[in-house]
Amino acid sequence: GKTTCSSSLAVQLSKVRDSVLIISTDPAHNLSDAFGQKFTKLPTIVNGFSNLYAMEIDPTIEIDEKEWGLDEQTQSMLQDLSGSIPGIDEAMSFAELMKLVQSMDYSVIVFDTAPTGHTLRLLQFPSILEKGLAKVMKFKSKFSGIFSQLSSILPNAANMVGTEDQFITRLEATKVVIERVNEQFKDPHRTTFVCVCIPEFLSLYETERLVQELAKFEIDTHNIIINQNVMPEPGSSCKLCLARVKMQRKYIDQIYDLYEDFHITRLPLLPSEVRGVPSLQAFSDNLLNPYSPSGSFLVLLVRMPSLLRPKGRLLRPKVLGVPFLQAFSETLLKPYSPLPCPACKDAIYVS
Repeated sequence: GKTTCSSSLAVQLSKVRDSVLIISTDPAHNLSDAFGQKFTKLPTIVNGFSNLYAMEIDPTIEIDEKEWGLDEQTQSMLQDLSGSIPGIDEAMSFAELMKLVQSMDYSVIVFDTAPTGHTLRLLQFPSILEKGLAKVMKFKSKFSGIFSQLSSILPNAANMVGTEDQFITRLEATKVVIERVNEQFKDPHRTTFVCVCIPEFLSLYETERLVQELAKFEIDTHNIIINQNVMPEPGSSCKLCLARVKMQRKYIDQIYDLYEDFHITRLPLLPSEVRGVPSLQAFSDNLLNPYSPSGSFLVLLVRMPSLLRPKGRLLRPKVLGVPFLQAFSETLLKPYSPLPCPACKDAIYVS
């Protein structure tokens, strides 16, 4: 539920900030699916908003021949080299992404990150690149004399010297950007990390590892979202629901004990997907107001009466025609008699 939570957070931020940008760094992007709109690597305004933008970054290395001052042969060699070194594509694209972000004028930027392992490696890149580029710069003084001598012997060495200077200049500019990014990441007034987990053992263990790693990186984190909480309606006797509630309660209590100084937010497990702007807007309200299994606008939207055949088999709702729409829309305002769940006969069955 990371994408749903980050999208909901961006929706809420758009109400109090002048401009908000949400960026997906996950190779398997879900932002387009969440908002029901196709996004690219360029910031795109989200339908229904005037100040919310979204973009999806594909973390693959792109070496521009003109920008880096490289000839075609050298560019090809670096492309092949980058494909054989694990993590080099994410590292280079992250540096370019940070340059792009710093040139943009947004009040706040929300990163929809990949799973924990990928994200931790991504967060290490500023420090790794900063150290790596510092070592590369040391070679500049060692090899500058060799290039100068070659320029007087070899006919094409003069072009090589020019290429080398352009490449070093590019690296120096990149190093400055990464240093600024690293500084911004460690500033708690400018950057914070929101952990998203579910109330289960493996997720709790992974969250603890993430919090410890973030502390090593000196990245502020004091917010945890517990997603997919089973919250049955009062009086429900569904055995499956009650069993899940009991299991989740144990891990929820552990989370509150472990992170007593954190701000913890619980979000519900809903009977339907949260997709599209209206659903995200309704779901995002749960970030500010505690969810109630009954009486909330979001539940009103999803708890429409099921259409059953006479024998009890579920019929897919097909709301067609004005008369049918008028009759069906009455359930938005008037209470309806809930149908028994075909599985347990007791729980409320929602369509």
